[in-house]
Amino acid sequence: MGFIATKEHRRFCEFATAVRKEATIGICHGDAGVGKTQSARRYAHWNTLGPFITEWGRRTDDDLKYYAAANRTRTVFYTPEVMPRHREIMRDIDLLRTRLGVCVDEHRRAAGSGTGKGGTSDLRRWTELLIIDEAERLTPTILEILRDLHDRQQVPILFIGMPGIDKRFAHYPQLYSRLGFSHQYRTLGREELLFVLGRYWKQLGLSLDPEDFTDAQAIATIERITRGNFRLLERLFPQISRVLKINQLQSITDDVVEAAASILVIGN
Repeated sequence: MGFIATKEHRRFCEFATAVRKEATIGICHGDAGVGKTQSARRYAHWNTLGPFITEWGRRTDDDLKYYAAANRTRTVFYTPEVMPRHREIMRDIDLLRTRLGVCVDEHRRAAGSGTGKGGTSDLRRWTELLIIDEAERLTPTILEILRDLHDRQQVPILFIGMPGIDKRFAHYPQLYSRLGFSHQYRTLGREELLFVLGRYWKQLGLSLDPEDFTDAQAIATIERITRGNFRLLERLFPQISRVLKINQLQSITDDVVEAAASILVIGN
C-alpha cells in the first residue's frame, strides 16, 4: 500500500519547514514505529533521491526527474551507522550535500536559472535542511561537530530520535541553546486509525463498516494490539491477509486478527 498522509505526517512537514525557514536546529521524537522515519524520507523525497544520490552512476536523460526532485526538496536525509566515527559521518554528509547540490545546479541550468561556479562549497549551499535519523547513535563529539557546522554554514539540522532524546541534548549546553523547535510524533488517533484501516480493508477487497458488529470487534482488537502504532499495522496486515487466504475466509474478525497477531513478536 502506498504512503498515507496522516495528520502527524502533515504536522511533521510543518515542523520541518519551520526548522528550515528559521535556519535553526530541531528535534523530532516519538516511540518506535509511529512513522517518524517514513515522514522524514517522504519530506526529503528520499525514496526517490536516496538511491540515485548514493549510487551516483553515469548521467542519462532520465536524470532530469531526480534533478527536479532535488530542487523541490533541497533536503538531505542521513542515518548514521551504529558506533559511528565522526570523520566518516562528516564525510558522508558532505558527499550527500555535494551531490544534492549538483542535482539542484543541473536543474537550474536546464531551467535557465544559471549555475554556481564556486566549487564544492558553492554546491553544498543548496542544502536547506539536513535530517539526521537515529540521532541516539551520535556521540558528543559528533554532536559538537554538527553544532559547529550549523554555526559556520547556517545549515538547518533536524534530529530524529526516541523519547528522551531532548533531555539527552540538554546535557550539551552549546547545542541545546541553539534548539529552535521540538516536535513529538504521536501514534494514530481513533479517526486516523479508522481511515488507515479502511485503506487496508479495501486493499483486501473488503469494505470496512465501523457500525457493523464484526468489523467493530476487529477494529477494537487491532486498536488494542497496535495501540495506533503504524509499523505494527504494517506488520499485522500481511499476516491477516495470510490467515484469510489459508482459511478461505471472506471477512476480518477479531479471531482472525488474534491469529495474525500470534505469529508476530509484539512488545508490550
